[in-house]
Amino acid sequence: MKISVQSIHFNADKKLLEFIQKRVDKLDLFFDQITSGEVYLKLENVEDEANKISEIKLLVPGCTFFAKEQCKSFEEATDLAIESLKKQIAKHKEKTRAKLSEHKALLNENEVTDY
Repeated sequence: MKISVQSIHFNADKKLLEFIQKRVDKLDLFFDQITSGEVYLKLENVEDEANKISEIKLLVPGCTFFAKEQCKSFEEATDLAIESLKKQIAKHKEKTRAKLSEHKALLNENEVTDY
């Protein structure tokens, strides 16, 4: 999966970029149809310690998943955003399976009544 990382208002170090790439790549284990992803890292100008924002957008055929988290560190924000995306992916897969099984049941019902 192709991931692009953009850091806004600062320069991200190589270690942070590798951490993000590793975490986002693990999402392929949950859903293999992810085509690409975009990660935005932002530093917000507030006095609060939790001024680091991680936004992750995953592109899937026919759908887009998005998560945004704000924490004290980019690693923590990224982990929380990944957890949110896992939930979104699981919900999407559940809906897709339900539609597919509903469609199969409808096809089977039509086949029985056609005879």
